[in-house]
Amino acid sequence: MGHYRVKVVREFAAAHSIRNYPGNCERLHGHNWRVEVTVSSSALNAIGISFDFRELRRLLDRIVDPLDHQNLNELPMFAQQNPSTENVARYLSDQLTLVLPAEVLLEELWVWESSRSAAAYCRQS
Repeated sequence: MGHYRVKVVREFAAAHSIRNYPGNCERLHGHNWRVEVTVSSSALNAIGISFDFRELRRLLDRIVDPLDHQNLNELPMFAQQNPSTENVARYLSDQLTLVLPAEVLLEELWVWESSRSAAAYCRQS
């Protein structure tokens, strides 16, 4: 059975440091992060939309806004774990999954910390 995929992109600025990293990433530094989210649905609504771009952006904004212009290490969700790109991706994925409608599946979520470095968190179905 086929399905439709919808992707939106969001950017935010934040600082972090990777605790116990053997190099300069242990020092506080910042990134202009990029988040790419792909969701899927097997059906279209009455007007031919699987999941509204605007609604997906609104949901993504809701979970990304608390990270924007923050030191990620100081936020409760990263108090015990490093705010690595992988952990940021998993955190955002977990939060987005909580607010998506049941009929919409989070396919993948990529977090870019630079134009050349990214990590994805993909849920197993």
